[in-house]
Amino acid sequence: MEEMTPNNETLEQNLENTAATKPIEAAPVAEIENNEAAPVEAAESEAPKAEEKSAEPQVDYSGYSREQLVEALRRSRVTDIRNRFSELTAAMQQQPVEQPAEQLPTAEGEGEEPKAEEQQQEPVSDPVYDAFRSLYTRYRTLRQQHHDAMEAMKKKNLEAKQALIEEMRTLAESGEEQVKQAMDLFNDIQERWKAIGEVPREEMNNLWQSYHFQIEQFFNKLKINRELRALDQKKNLEKKIELCEKAEELIVEPSVTKAFKALQDLRARWKETGPVPAEQNEEIWQRFSAAANQIDQRRREYYDQRKEEMDNNLLAKQALIDKAVELTATQPQSTKEWNDLTAALDELLKVWKTIGPVPREVNEEIWAKFKGIIDRHYEAKKEHFGALRDEQNTNYQKKVELCLKAEAIAKREDWKKATEELLQLQKEWKETGATSRKVSDKIWQRFRAACDEFFAKKGEFFKERRTSEAENLAKKEAILAELKSHTFGDNREENIEVIKEFQRRWAEAGYVPMADKERLHKEFRAEIDGIFERLKLSAREAEETAYRERLHNIGGDARKFVSNERQELTERIEKLRNDLSLWENNLGFLASSKQADLLKAEFEKKMQGARQQIALLHAKLRILNEAEKESEKKEE
Repeated sequence: MEEMTPNNETLEQNLENTAATKPIEAAPVAEIENNEAAPVEAAESEAPKAEEKSAEPQVDYSGYSREQLVEALRRSRVTDIRNRFSELTAAMQQQPVEQPAEQLPTAEGEGEEPKAEEQQQEPVSDPVYDAFRSLYTRYRTLRQQHHDAMEAMKKKNLEAKQALIEEMRTLAESGEEQVKQAMDLFNDIQERWKAIGEVPREEMNNLWQSYHFQIEQFFNKLKINRELRALDQKKNLEKKIELCEKAEELIVEPSVTKAFKALQDLRARWKETGPVPAEQNEEIWQRFSAAANQIDQRRREYYDQRKEEMDNNLLAKQALIDKAVELTATQPQSTKEWNDLTAALDELLKVWKTIGPVPREVNEEIWAKFKGIIDRHYEAKKEHFGALRDEQNTNYQKKVELCLKAEAIAKREDWKKATEELLQLQKEWKETGATSRKVSDKIWQRFRAACDEFFAKKGEFFKERRTSEAENLAKKEAILAELKSHTFGDNREENIEVIKEFQRRWAEAGYVPMADKERLHKEFRAEIDGIFERLKLSAREAEETAYRERLHNIGGDARKFVSNERQELTERIEKLRNDLSLWENNLGFLASSKQADLLKAEFEKKMQGARQQIALLHAKLRILNEAEKESEKKEE
């Protein structure tokens, strides 16, 4: 049935014409010999099988892209698709991960209603796959129309051939008076028989036997002379020799499918050719059969070899599945491991695509297994990197905050405290996790620039400071010598003012070299303490005395000064208490070691100084309250 469609009529070009095309006759022409013709049963055995008639050249679609597969379907003849569609479907299913998950129909299932689970599947949005599916839907509709038209036409052909058999019966019974006229009518009936197309297969044998019987009856009635029959048999012999030669040429045809298809045409022509001389009938038939058998054997060997290759391909693809299962058995822990696993699976997919087709009955199952492994890997990888991106974004925000703090510290000049805070920021930076590669270097350069700016300023400051430290050392040595040689009188207030002046000058003298700092400080502090001891004054009393003097000499808005002073004193007390609490807490974390003991001593010194300062500030508050009450009494 497929041969009736013109070669240039593709699925894209006027598919509707396929259903209206008239079929060509596939039934054999009757042998006209009585005893020398081949029997009807033998002739029927030569008729090509339904599946052999539909054989077509094989096409290797493994190298086609999905768009090329759609184009191949579009350019195929409607009558070719039944066999070719399964190859196109298999090739479409071999495509990479973006392959639509929906199962494509197979040629064996055409005309059947889709299964319930297939009806329930939701369509996948894929323009290429939708185009492929649309072409196949058009093909099924036109194929059914074509099939219905063929069946109706076969019935009409059956009726026409039955009428010709009746004409042949009438001609056989008409007698042998006018041989020439009877032969003309006989030839006309034969030509009209050949021109009629196929009939229903179940009627073919009975129809053929009836037709052949009437031909024999006709020749028996007319008793055609043997010379005429010999001439006709000679012509038939020449035709069959030519058919044998063409069949023998097909033995060396490289394409097995092309050779087999051409053989089916030769077989049909053989059946249409009349009988040959009886003494050559068996010989010529054996010659044709020998050539045909070799072609058939080549075809069987070809498909046996192809089956073996597909079985080997199945084993190879199963090995790839086992390897993929092995690779994905353990989930990666690092980004490198994830990327390495992805590369390994991609390599397996490339190898998969180089392996040829497998048996059709397992093709979808084995592809689903392999594709499922890859899909699950990519889903897990997507989830992993999604969580990683969230963590990296959080880390990025933390590092931005560290940059802001470092940039603020870079502007400060309280070198010791600022250095401690900046070193703590650097420690926090190291403890903070990684960020994405796109911003990692940029955010690090920002943080490092702030740190470099601070330490550069600090280095410059201390470089200048070391230049003046030698001069400051000489000043403080002179102040200390002057303090030691000074003679104090009996006036308490004057002595306090002198001590305050020495302290002011000492503080204004600035930094001295670190090697001399502790020595000078101890000598100066010891001298001051000795003076206070001699003068029966304590440092606290001196501060209190100076504070009273300050309150006594204030002018302007005294109430406002007192209010501001009280607030300042209160805040300083609160700050010192907080510092004291922090230092006490830090002491609890220090382990017993030489370095820790030094730190403890330093903390103890700071804490003692803080307690003294708190006591002095409380004394100042008390003095401030007394001064305020005294001022209120004066106003009354």
